[in-house]
Amino acid sequence: MESHQRSIAKAVSYRFFGSLLTALIAYLFMGAWDVALGVGLLDSVAKTAAYFLHERLWARIKWGAPRPPDYQI
Repeated sequence: MESHQRSIAKAVSYRFFGSLLTALIAYLFMGAWDVALGVGLLDSVAKTAAYFLHERLWARIKWGAPRPPDYQI
């Protein structure tokens, strides 16, 4: 199982690049950098939290995960 810190680091790095793309698309539609960066920032915060929760929920689901050994030597 991954640590909370690892899940947070993955979420932040993924969202950084995703939010840059969102801001660029918003700029292309609106033509205003201040609005585009605001959209990118809000997108980043909301989706980082959603990704973290998604990861933590999946960490609790045992389906498809390797089963730990009954014992170790």
